[in-house]
Amino acid sequence: MPRVLGADDSASLRAMLALFAEAFDDPQAYLARQPDDGYLGRLLTSEGFIAIGAFDGTALVGGLAAYVLPKFEQARSEIYIYDLAVHAAHRRQGVATAMIGELQRLAALRGAYVIYVQADHGDDAAIALYTKLGVREDVLHFDIPPRDGKPE
Repeated sequence: MPRVLGADDSASLRAMLALFAEAFDDPQAYLARQPDDGYLGRLLTSEGFIAIGAFDGTALVGGLAAYVLPKFEQARSEIYIYDLAVHAAHRRQGVATAMIGELQRLAALRGAYVIYVQADHGDDAAIALYTKLGVREDVLHFDIPPRDGKPE
C-alpha cells in the first residue's frame, strides 16, 4: 500500500534514495552526499515536493519523487514525476501503478492541472506503464548546465 511520506519519514526517504541508486545504477548521485534529516524533513513538508513510498510491511519496495510546479499563465500547478522505481522482486505487481494512483489522488486534492513524466527510449517497462495511464507525447529533452555568467 503506497503512502505519502511526511516530516518523520527521513529514514524511508533514505531507503528510497538507496532504491533509486540501485534501480538507476547511480550510487554517486543518490548516496554520496545525502542531506541531513532536518533538510529531508523540511523537504517532505514543503508544498513543492511529494514523496510516495510503497511498503511490504515496513520494508520500502517502491518509491516515487515528484515536484509541484506552480504555473504563471494560470493559477494552477503541474506535478512532475522526477523519479520512480520499484524493487526488482516487486515489479509487475502493480506497485508503480498504485503509487501513481496515490499521486493522482493527491494531485486532485491539490487542484493540480496535470501530472507528467518522462521515459527514456529503450525503457520499455516505463513506456508501457505510462502509456497505459496517460497520453503519450514525443518530445526532446535537453540538459542545459548552469553557468556563472562570466564570459567564456
